[in-house]
Amino acid sequence: MKKILISDKLAEAGINYLHDQSDIQLHIETGLNEEGLCGIIGDYDALLIRSDTKVTKKVLQAGTRLKLIGRAGIGVDNVDLAAATEQGVIVMNTPDANATTTAELAIAHMMSLSRHLPAADRSIRSGKWERARLMGSEVAHKTLAIIGFGTIGRIVAQRGLGLKMRVIAHDPFVTPEIFENLGVESMELDELLIQADYLTLHCPLIEKTRGLIGRTQLTMMKKEAMLINCARGGLVDEDALYEALKTGQIAGAALDVYEHEPPANSPLLELDNIVFTPHLGASTSEAQVAVSVEIARQAVTFLKTGEAVNALNLPRLSAEELKKSREFMTLANILGKVLVNLATHPLEKIEVALFGRAAEVEARPVSVAALIGVLSEHVSTPVNRVNAENIARRQGISLIESKTEETQDYLSLIKVTGHYADQGITLAGALLGGRHPRLVSIDQFDLEVVPQGTLLITRHEDRPGVISAISAVLGDANINITRMEVSTADEQQQAMAVISVSEPLTDDLLQQLCGIGAVHKATQINL
Repeated sequence: MKKILISDKLAEAGINYLHDQSDIQLHIETGLNEEGLCGIIGDYDALLIRSDTKVTKKVLQAGTRLKLIGRAGIGVDNVDLAAATEQGVIVMNTPDANATTTAELAIAHMMSLSRHLPAADRSIRSGKWERARLMGSEVAHKTLAIIGFGTIGRIVAQRGLGLKMRVIAHDPFVTPEIFENLGVESMELDELLIQADYLTLHCPLIEKTRGLIGRTQLTMMKKEAMLINCARGGLVDEDALYEALKTGQIAGAALDVYEHEPPANSPLLELDNIVFTPHLGASTSEAQVAVSVEIARQAVTFLKTGEAVNALNLPRLSAEELKKSREFMTLANILGKVLVNLATHPLEKIEVALFGRAAEVEARPVSVAALIGVLSEHVSTPVNRVNAENIARRQGISLIESKTEETQDYLSLIKVTGHYADQGITLAGALLGGRHPRLVSIDQFDLEVVPQGTLLITRHEDRPGVISAISAVLGDANINITRMEVSTADEQQQAMAVISVSEPLTDDLLQQLCGIGAVHKATQINL
């Protein structure tokens, strides 16, 4: 039974969807502060939030069972994403569920600014009739400039084109073909600012975008230009915006988001050429239902299948791709565990190569599974596919992956090579019958080992009596040998034995084995 905690208000449709899941236990408790959340989060597999709950590093550390944080909406600046990744917790959002709602609000603000609608309303209510003072302007044939060309930015562009506007956009992560297909001009930020009649922001708030629009950028804009921000508050330097509006550097602005919410005591509130809304971007009944249902579905999908839809700290892999990759991931994980136990120095680089049918699946989940095998027994933090690469980098381990559909003795083969101190060790594994993992070689020694339970791996001289001496030590300790593979290296007087034993050996027994004259090394691995 998986347990989900909802700590912010979600629409009933999403809650009902979760109640309908027979294998999900749901608890709703809103208004929790950090201390309160820390006190209960350790009991839950998933936490579903909106914007009120603050998921801090302390909360994440308390969530010893936590696997998922689901944000019903787009912005996750209330979640410590770096700490979540470090703890191996997936963070996902619903970027498309409220895209139309947010885009329409940006267009509404543009219209409101163009025709002075809030001022006109106040004028009428005060008994005035100020048609001359409230002279507006048409948006048709004006230039609508968009920063951030994701889902919301593209919907804004489509609406702008429908209003007969010229639409330009800046987003360094979008290919030229996408701009071209939508009839939008792509340009560098400085040129976009110079040409904008209306500038609307639709990019995420990250370290690189914080204060994206400041004094320098506002100075570049036309005096008739208007700024609209329905994305995240920290994108705009509000002190610089106040100066620009007060001095007439730009004509107007509309804000739905703020550096501090609510914007109490902000000097912007003194100005007449700015329009405010209280973070209404997702505040339509349709959007509230959409984001709640979507995050509920995404959470259930992840907890049941492992598919992380809209994960922000994990590459997307569909349920079908996960199913195809799972056996190869298991095999790679085993190879990683064996590798790290055989390495005589700290690993510096790991190479994962897929051959034959193994090359038909996505390489990254398989190579990350090998990393997890390498790291899992040697770091205190639980390692999974969310944080494995980060932890490896911190440990000084680089990852290289490759694949080819050419076969090497087996229809599907995975090789994992560990490099350390100008040395290396290579393990190969195969899936027999497409699902039974086998360790088939260690360096130059060919084997066919069932990799499970406790394995004893020896390096010894290839001469009579060695295996019987090893067996005698084990027999005297009442340890049963369940399987054994012995391999010799061509043109060398060296051999390797991989022995499956009924129970782990003590350190004293391992020392006895190494005391056998022809045995150079004995390593025990628990799988």
